[in-house]
Amino acid sequence: MTTARTDVPASAVATAPAVRIEGVSKRFGAGPIVLDDITLDIAPGQFVCLLGASGCGKSTLLNLIAGLDRPTVGAIRTPAEGSAVMFQESALMPWLTARRNVELALRLRGVPRSHRRDEALALLDTVNLADAADKRPHELSGGMRQRVALARALAQDRPVLLMDEPFAALDAITRDLLHEELERVWRATGRTIVFVTHNVREAVRLGERIVLLGSRPGRVVGEWRTRDVAARDAGALAAEITDELRKEIRRNAR
Repeated sequence: MTTARTDVPASAVATAPAVRIEGVSKRFGAGPIVLDDITLDIAPGQFVCLLGASGCGKSTLLNLIAGLDRPTVGAIRTPAEGSAVMFQESALMPWLTARRNVELALRLRGVPRSHRRDEALALLDTVNLADAADKRPHELSGGMRQRVALARALAQDRPVLLMDEPFAALDAITRDLLHEELERVWRATGRTIVFVTHNVREAVRLGERIVLLGSRPGRVVGEWRTRDVAARDAGALAAEITDELRKEIRRNAR
């Protein structure tokens, strides 16, 4: 039996989970089950990292939360305002400046033209990119383009931000800088963030909650809370999670 994705009223978001995933499984056509019986509650304002090996169904689950696809079984409940999605590729309009790319999201949201410029500049300032507002994507580095993409996602003003390995293609130094920016933006905006990654250290660096998915089919096989982990213990936690991830990879290789 297929259960449709449903929304909850905005008035209930303060007390209910921002995202509720109940017994969700996903199969494409007659193929094997990709996700099997996923159940998760994500609290408002929480930063959750979905971690797992390539092909475990992380992006599939993110697409289901976004409403881009429907579960085969189970239900997903999100705020009525929906979610903003940020992908690995910035997907900026190449003929528009950084500011105009953000303004496009504001226009689609219904923001009056007279307010769009100032709001776009404020959002670019939020990601420390106001001085590049008039540059086109080809004039920006990969990290700068991802900052514009983040500003554009924030421009949608959705309570939930879904991020699908947005920093995977960046060099280590740029990725570290964007980790700092994202954490600062998260704390400033109070967004609920669901962040997909296969990088254990990235998950430990960013998430206050880490959910490990196994493979074939994807199911929850481990969970860690990082809020109370001291910085000196982060390496030990990363080693523990890496060990669990390796066990899953070996199990699926047999």
